[in-house]
Amino acid sequence: MSRATFRQRARYWFDNTMAKGTAALVGWLALVSVGLVVLMGLLVLWLTPHEPTPDTGVGEVFWLAFIHALNPSKLASDKGTVPFMAIMLAGSLGGLFIVSILIGLLSNGMKTKVDRLRRGRSQVVERGHTVVLGWSDQVATIVGELVKAHASQKSSAITILADRDKPTMEEELRERLGDTGRTRIVCRTGRPTEPRDLELMNLGAARSIVVISPEGDDPDAHVMKILLALAKRSGNHPPVVAALTSGRNLAAARLAGGAAVHLVDSDDTASRLIVQSSRQSGMSVVCMDLLNFDGGEIYLRAEKSLTGKTYGEALQAYHTATLMGLSRPNGVVLNPPMGTVIEEADKLVLISHDDSVIHLATEAAKPIETAIVAGEHPPVEPERTLILNWNGRAEQIIGYLDGYVAPGSTLDIATDHPSAGAVLAAPQNLKINVKECDTTDRYALESLGLDLFDHVIVLSDDRYKPQHADTRTLMTLLQLRDMQSRYGQRYSIVSEMHDESNRALAEVTEADDIVISDTVIGLLLAQLAENRHLADVFAFLFDSRGSEIYPRPAADYVQPGVEVDFATIVESARRRGETAIGYRLVAYTNVPPHYGIVLNPDKRKRMTLGRRDSVIVLAER
Repeated sequence: MSRATFRQRARYWFDNTMAKGTAALVGWLALVSVGLVVLMGLLVLWLTPHEPTPDTGVGEVFWLAFIHALNPSKLASDKGTVPFMAIMLAGSLGGLFIVSILIGLLSNGMKTKVDRLRRGRSQVVERGHTVVLGWSDQVATIVGELVKAHASQKSSAITILADRDKPTMEEELRERLGDTGRTRIVCRTGRPTEPRDLELMNLGAARSIVVISPEGDDPDAHVMKILLALAKRSGNHPPVVAALTSGRNLAAARLAGGAAVHLVDSDDTASRLIVQSSRQSGMSVVCMDLLNFDGGEIYLRAEKSLTGKTYGEALQAYHTATLMGLSRPNGVVLNPPMGTVIEEADKLVLISHDDSVIHLATEAAKPIETAIVAGEHPPVEPERTLILNWNGRAEQIIGYLDGYVAPGSTLDIATDHPSAGAVLAAPQNLKINVKECDTTDRYALESLGLDLFDHVIVLSDDRYKPQHADTRTLMTLLQLRDMQSRYGQRYSIVSEMHDESNRALAEVTEADDIVISDTVIGLLLAQLAENRHLADVFAFLFDSRGSEIYPRPAADYVQPGVEVDFATIVESARRRGETAIGYRLVAYTNVPPHYGIVLNPDKRKRMTLGRRDSVIVLAER
């Protein structure tokens, strides 16, 4: 290549200077303006030295030239000879040109700056904030729950980084959440997988980070890439909570994120909740109440005054909080044996409406002995369960169901899904039958002999988009409910749906439980973002091993129709080796938002339970 000429080098330097943006362009205009003023002043001093007046000094001449360049309208008040007026006219025209360009540059620069701010590319300066990385339908649930959790704080912030338009994110959150009170919602546009974009979020000063599994193909790969980007950054590393769609990717994600990351297996959690809800009506509502920040929440509390007492003795230690287990150095155990001694290192796992109301009772409530019913629960019998539809988590659901039911139980799968039952592992307790069936067709459903089943699980068909799948689920639920009312059939119905907004429509079908998997995972992520120490509690709660939540007939615990206090119910459950945490009134089963379930009632509260009402306990199967 030939050597560049001086003109080419100058042109190259000028182009690079102009490319530096508005500031460089304004600088060039300033130089041109100075040159114009100097030229006008010199011409006036040379050609018309005695104008505008004979006594005008050199400084006044240059000031006059500057005023004409800056304000062309000044020309209208000038008087003088033709050469003087011509110089002023030329200077004013040059000034008009320069001022016009300057206004345009400043306007464009301000517009660019405002657009940049609207796009969300400025640095976050919050401290102690919660960072949400990614975007999905779970965002509104997570942010809404965090807003409730921060309601008592004077000031808090939740920052969101996603590859979406900032105004669009803000508008969507405003529509779904409304007023967020003292909590500021700060959205930024960027890719959470890019370290440069992560720096916008001031992660080193954050309280915790929530990584959301995005919508689309292979979401777990996207989550793992974010975890790698977080692990590679320097500085302080706040705790991270991340959601995965498949348990097969847990090991790789744990390696990518390191020890500071707590991983939530979305499919596994939703599968466990669906199975438990199918066998214990109201289980999903109980779990939702425990997971959200509206009602009873789970707290860990060290209570030195109870050291040396047994777990059974401590059950009556609080009036406004319900003891449900112990957090020990070697792990969490819910509903431990009643003779378990509380040690100094143990923490109590409590349900309470707020930590400010957790106080030891000055005097333990005395149960009403005459109202307590003694006896044992009937043995577990083989069950018949029907699964309608099929999706990717159906195999997990069947595996967990097999761990719950008694030997000799039967599972029928009715669907027209091509993958139904294709790769099922050999069950231990279940006999599985697969039938071809269009689950939205009334005659096809009637041919299944639904009156023979104890439980019906309606899954969301993954061949359809979420909204369409929910619509088909609603059609199936309506058919089932009509058949129950028409033929007097009675079996529990649990349905799986995607969109929380469809819950109100599904309530018309009076299904026993409706599991919104995205909402459950969103609530769990919000809880763990605020209280990571609760991870072991919820893991135990959703596990089929150990004690689980069971709604059981109230008549097994207290005399039906007799007024008792909740302390009496707690004592009756204790004698069976169970922990009572609430009750359910059958008259309000279909009344939202709690559907008749009352968790953590005051132990002094008086109530009268009927034969169809239930006591909610933590118990072994």
